[in-house]
Amino acid sequence: MKDMPDSNYNNLRSARWFAPHDLTGFVHRTAIQAEGFSRFAIKDKPVIGIANSWSELVNCNIHFKLLADAVKRGVLMAGGLPLEFPTISLGESLMKPSAMQFRNLMAMDVEESIRAYPLDAIVLLGGCDKTVPAQLMGAASADIPTIMLTGGPQEPAHFRGKQLGVGTDTWKFADELRAGKITQADFDELESAAKPSAGHCSEMGTASTMTSLVEALGMCLPGTASIPAVDSRRGAAAEATGRRAVEMALSQGPKPSEVLTKEAFDNAITLLMAVGGSTNAVVHLLALARRVGYELELDRFHQISERTPRIVNVRPSGEYLVKQLFEAGGIPTVLKALSPLLNKDAITVSGETLEKGYVNAPEPDGVVVSSLDEPFDASGGIAVVRGSLAPNGAVIKRSAASKDLLQHKGSAIVFEDIYDLGRRIDDPELDVTEDSVLVLRNSGPVGAPGMPEWGMLPIPEKLLRKGVRDLVRISDARMSGTAFGTTVLHVSPEAAAGGPLAIVRDGDPIVLDVKNQRLDLDLPAEEIENRLAELKLPEPKYRRGYGRLFIEHVNQAHEGCDFDFLKGLPDEEPQRLPYGLMSGWQGGW
Repeated sequence: MKDMPDSNYNNLRSARWFAPHDLTGFVHRTAIQAEGFSRFAIKDKPVIGIANSWSELVNCNIHFKLLADAVKRGVLMAGGLPLEFPTISLGESLMKPSAMQFRNLMAMDVEESIRAYPLDAIVLLGGCDKTVPAQLMGAASADIPTIMLTGGPQEPAHFRGKQLGVGTDTWKFADELRAGKITQADFDELESAAKPSAGHCSEMGTASTMTSLVEALGMCLPGTASIPAVDSRRGAAAEATGRRAVEMALSQGPKPSEVLTKEAFDNAITLLMAVGGSTNAVVHLLALARRVGYELELDRFHQISERTPRIVNVRPSGEYLVKQLFEAGGIPTVLKALSPLLNKDAITVSGETLEKGYVNAPEPDGVVVSSLDEPFDASGGIAVVRGSLAPNGAVIKRSAASKDLLQHKGSAIVFEDIYDLGRRIDDPELDVTEDSVLVLRNSGPVGAPGMPEWGMLPIPEKLLRKGVRDLVRISDARMSGTAFGTTVLHVSPEAAAGGPLAIVRDGDPIVLDVKNQRLDLDLPAEEIENRLAELKLPEPKYRRGYGRLFIEHVNQAHEGCDFDFLKGLPDEEPQRLPYGLMSGWQGGW
């Protein structure tokens, strides 16, 4: 970190509220004094807002009160005034139809809270899947100095002598139960052991992926992404984050717009591919980039994936968990191994370059983290495919797919929506073989709505009992970052928006060719055009409220599923201050 600059209170953003010696300043100062602070608590001190996504409905973030206290301690040590405020919190397991439907709402909450209040710098506390991108998106749009502290992965689960991940192994045990390999009593016993502590996913699911990418983007202090949630070093990291927030407030930077550059996004995508991370990160990075006016394209992910080997051996793409990754040196060790592929001079919230944060990291151990010369896979974890079934693209996590299915032709079995899937997937009369291609539609941003994690379609029970554990599956949905299998996701445009997925019929031949980036409905072009011309779009799921706003304004997956009116304006400076008079003798609140 750089030396703290000299304080200049009148240059602070909060001084617009608190400095004037008039009625308006009086009202603003007494609002703080009513909470038990003296007027000296805000005199010549930067105000640090702590955006806390703690909630008893979000087990991943349940320890955030303690983290917020540690951040406050750091802020006070550095001479600032910490003020904590709540944000919407998004719990991946409990929110229906999907936490993704509310990511943009949370981003709006964060953005408007930051802009409206007298804050000089922000500390974001996020962990569970959508809380991290939502907070980053909101902070990027508000564009005052911001630093993030993530919650850390939970402790590994242990069950009958084996160490388990929270999601990856649960999905495997569920298949074993449906296949008749374990009993319901076995599965019930697993339930009590599956989530042993606070913190987010213990494998490289969406939360662990996004927190890792925060470090590659330069939005947190180096080395803090993968510290376990219950490790005392996470509290120390929180304290250091609070101290750094004060420095950023006094120097008035760096701001998100200065950190979230094209080079930073390339760094994040490189890390995503190297760790075999969640496909959900693609949607979030696309949305975040557009908040800062950068038109990141889906094809950029494939370009970077092709030149980036997978060098991290963590589930679901590998063997180990994030705790072992941390013990092997964490994200700094991964970044150090990736150094030839990175924009090393990208600025971070530390005030230093990205390289400065990893230069002294341990070397790869060859077990959890490999070198570029001896990778676990020659190319990155995620591939992009296009074709007559996905004109605007789709994604597949090839590092967690069956290699023999990455080039495949099979007949479609179509499920109209998630309810149809639930009714028929285990029907003994379902005409399915191991060569079939399961298709789920009306599960995208508009159709579901909210693009839930339904894309890992279950294997029909009658195939599970024959030993089949993977099929090609295609949908306009997402899937859990902890999930695996040959699943093509985020098909764009989605069925409910008139995409070709809506016209697929049972028995239609579908071709997947990941090597050549193809996903095709293998029918004559004229037949496809005729079916599209006859297509009628479904009625909207919502007629009022936030749901209606969502379906009327959400972008498609290849653009990040943000609202069309929240995109950054590249020809305009971000609005960093609210409207309204900050001084004078007018009354009212």
